[in-house]
Amino acid sequence: MIHRIVKVSPLLLVAAVLPAPAQTTSCESLSSLSLPNATVTVAQSVAAGPLQQAGRGGRGGPAINLPAYCRVAVTLKPSNDSDIKMEIWLPASGWNGNLEEDGNGAWTGSINQGSLAAGLQRGFATAMSDLGHEGGSASFALGHPEKLVDWGYRATHETAVASKAIVTKFYGRAPKISYFNGCSAGGRQALMEAQRYPTDFDGLVAGSPGVNWTGRATQAIWIGQATHKDEASAIPAAKFAVLHDAVVQACDAKDGAKDGIVEDPTRCNFDPKELECKEGDGPSCLTKAQVETARTIYTAYPNQGNKQAIFPGFERGSELGWNTMAGAQPFGPGVDLFKYIVFQDPNWDYKSFNFATDVTRTEKADGGTMNALNPDLKAFAAHGGKIIQYHGWADPQITPGSSVNYYKSVLETMGGGAKVQPFYRLFMVPGMAHCGGGEGTSSFDMMTALQGWVEKGQAPDQIPASRVRDGKVDRTRPLCPYPQAAVYKGSGSVDDAANFTCKAQ
Repeated sequence: MIHRIVKVSPLLLVAAVLPAPAQTTSCESLSSLSLPNATVTVAQSVAAGPLQQAGRGGRGGPAINLPAYCRVAVTLKPSNDSDIKMEIWLPASGWNGNLEEDGNGAWTGSINQGSLAAGLQRGFATAMSDLGHEGGSASFALGHPEKLVDWGYRATHETAVASKAIVTKFYGRAPKISYFNGCSAGGRQALMEAQRYPTDFDGLVAGSPGVNWTGRATQAIWIGQATHKDEASAIPAAKFAVLHDAVVQACDAKDGAKDGIVEDPTRCNFDPKELECKEGDGPSCLTKAQVETARTIYTAYPNQGNKQAIFPGFERGSELGWNTMAGAQPFGPGVDLFKYIVFQDPNWDYKSFNFATDVTRTEKADGGTMNALNPDLKAFAAHGGKIIQYHGWADPQITPGSSVNYYKSVLETMGGGAKVQPFYRLFMVPGMAHCGGGEGTSSFDMMTALQGWVEKGQAPDQIPASRVRDGKVDRTRPLCPYPQAAVYKGSGSVDDAANFTCKAQ
């Protein structure tokens, strides 16, 4: 995941309460540290200087200047088929007294140096694991149920336990506060921690979480089959922008501010049939078959047994990213779930999926391992933990309705907003795509807001956000706790956050 760090309101800045202790043992001595079901493989001091990130295709990413730190690598083996690699980077000086563990993305098995570096720069002892495998495919799970458990939840927990032990040995005391920060699959990890291991962390950032992992995979097949039902059903990529422009034209002003963004797409009922070609085909209209495909993408799929939606549809405003699900091939991480976990056949063809029988089979294959849908967070709340969850309304990869649905299920289970708002808040981001990007104000600092809440008791009634174009901020806007939204006051620039207030609509 990528950390987004921007200037925020001074009210959210967190001052150190206690002076951070210096290390009480040498970095290299940690190589002999005894940990349950674990082996320390590296314990080395790293001098201050630039870190050259590994880039795609062998190309290096931009260098990051880092302070001196102790790098510790550990192999965790909580089961006879586990092989979890983790690292923790500990500041040699200037430690803020806290731990941050970072999340992963999709099926990815890797340790992201950029994530560790971002945490280290902020003074955290920062940890991350590869979730027990290498590579970006779910092929690791074929014939290895214990490795799937590691990916599902165990690796995150075991990394937290080992990290706290290493911090305690190095600094002479345990971390005062422990945080988890993740987006996408990392957001799923965060909520899984709250559900399964409520005392591991004191604060969680759960960004664009894949809480309904099997539902998202099923949706990938639902859209893939609709898009490739026949040659006529596919929507050319160039028409995604045509459809998006029509949606914005129809629904932009519903919130009172004409700013090129659909603030609350649940209030937008644009029907793609309005773009249907009067005859034939053309670059600025949709054929009848393409209209039906677009409707499918917007539509929730109902469980025929209990009438509850298996997954919500994508929202109006997400069209610019539809190549993710409605491109030439179905969404890869979704297909992987069926190939390697549900059907256990690497040659499985997505067109063979039978919605009458295979939806139930898919849910049974989860067995509580992948989906983070348990709404009972009483133990986490009793621990004093805090959750900030966020999701972009224009997300084209994990439907934002899944975050809304999960949050509502927690409200229902735990007695409503008065019981939930003191420890758990959801922030929906208008115009934001998956974990960032898009046309909305997708630059913000959730970790600082979370620290203010956990360490200072400053509950986030709104979070400052901005839109950055060509390296410059061209719009600011408050992000509001759901079900509130940023409402235009009626005068002044729509690019200035001062002209908006958070209100329930």
